[in-house]
Amino acid sequence: MGKLQDKTALITGASSGIGKKVALSFAEEGADVAINYPDDSQAGNANAVVAEVEKRGRRALAIRADVSKADENAAMVDQFIEAFGHIDILVNNAGIGRTAMVEEMSVEMWDEMIAVNLRSVFLATNKVLPLMYAQGHGKIINTASQLAYKGAPGLAHYTASKAAIVSFTRSLSLEIGDRGVNVNCVAPGATTTPILDGMDENILEAIRQSIPRGRFAVVEEIAPTYVFLASSDADHYVGQCLSPNGGDIFL
Repeated sequence: MGKLQDKTALITGASSGIGKKVALSFAEEGADVAINYPDDSQAGNANAVVAEVEKRGRRALAIRADVSKADENAAMVDQFIEAFGHIDILVNNAGIGRTAMVEEMSVEMWDEMIAVNLRSVFLATNKVLPLMYAQGHGKIINTASQLAYKGAPGLAHYTASKAAIVSFTRSLSLEIGDRGVNVNCVAPGATTTPILDGMDENILEAIRQSIPRGRFAVVEEIAPTYVFLASSDADHYVGQCLSPNGGDIFL
């Protein structure tokens, strides 16, 4: 306990799933956290996470923002700084998942996936980096996926966005390695979260059968990797991608 004592963390897409568990895990390690959520449908969930964080004795704030939009992303970071004064940790976790074969996929579906999963990572990082440079330290953790490495039918748009996150993380790490800021990513294996609700069950079953452990992960098995990368234990991790995936793929 106390690995993140008195740190501040902004976590996008934190009203449910992996983001929610990361927020609670950070709070248990001593961090104050902001819970980003995309729209009014998630407001109740976000406020519930805030209450859970506060029960753990840490400060929390729910921030509504569609992080795929530049103005809302910038306003989110401004609201965070107004509330907490500085930012130690940024977790770019917001994401969506839907299935469609390429020939059946609409341009709108492709664009939405890239905007939410990938564009949001650039927008938040672009806004936060100067703040971290000014203070001389910071941790950025991006959420990728093990499917970025192996692909999956029906998920070309999703895997493309996640593979780009891995590449973005590597390139950014080469830019900022001497600025006191670490950027890494987590590539979780298939995990039981609401993001699976929009995916074809046949595709999910094929993924499930490819996992040596024979099941999807639960969020409790994923969040510790984020805690590690956010902590001083990971100070020498630069541009890396850690993948808790049950043996689905070996990086």
